[in-house]
Amino acid sequence: MSGEGPECREDVCITCADLAAPGTVVRLFGDDMAIVLAENGRLEEVSVALVTASVGDVVLLHAGEAIAVMSR
Repeated sequence: MSGEGPECREDVCITCADLAAPGTVVRLFGDDMAIVLAENGRLEEVSVALVTASVGDVVLLHAGEAIAVMSR
């Protein structure tokens, strides 16, 4: 969805500049949690409370939190 915040184009956390990694949303849960396929090939449970993500979206992950939607 457009207009919901800045689109992230960097591979670093937008809040602290630490390294962040992309992952693809595989499944969403009703409690702002998701299963994401990380770039290392592992499935991780992460919070999506800060973003509006859908299954198939690539999100930027940092410290167990999706901090931006990189592409849909």
